Amino acid sequence: MTRIKICGITNRADALMAAGAGADALGFIFADSPRRVSPQIVRSIVSTLPPLVIKVGVFKDIPFDNVKEIMDCCSLDLAQFHDQIPAKALDHRGFKVFELNDNTVFARIKSEASTFFMLDLPKGKKDQGFLDLGLIEKIKELGSFILAGCLSPDNIVDVLNRISPYGVDVCRGVESSPGKKDPDKVKDFIIKVKKWNIQNY
Repeated sequence: MTRIKICGITNRADALMAAGAGADALGFIFADSPRRVSPQIVRSIVSTLPPLVIKVGVFKDIPFDNVKEIMDCCSLDLAQFHDQIPAKALDHRGFKVFELNDNTVFARIKSEASTFFMLDLPKGKKDQGFLDLGLIEKIKELGSFILAGCLSPDNIVDVLNRISPYGVDVCRGVESSPGKKDPDKVKDFIIKVKKWNIQNY
């Protein structure tokens, strides 16, 4: 079954709405971003979430000791690393993000010996609707991955039909403005993924 992660959560209302709609995981960004949140805010949000929702911290250019402190402070389950921190630094609680620049992504994934990872688009391509599904198909042999970048309710079914990744991660594609989720888009995205799961598993 393809899992669903709603990323860029900044407030309690959006977190509870996404969890109630059936999201498997929620992402909280601690890196430089319009969606950046403080550990204090995340801690207050996490304390209100229902059980079995996976809480993911998104980190970039933050010292590893600080990452561990934030993980513990906010009761987070997983760390998503966009920098040089190896996934194994947190044992089974961390995973790496690899940007889909070109075929060099194969070597980068192999160098980390990652069997679970995320594929994302480079920052400059996130607004261009660019998603190289052919390249992603080839990467499937390297392990299980979460697919992010340019996903939305409008294209998610086509992507699933072609790729069927372990998980999908959506942020901008379900927003009304940076850091604020659109409930209708969130629910539409989740419904389409779950319907696809029922039809294909």
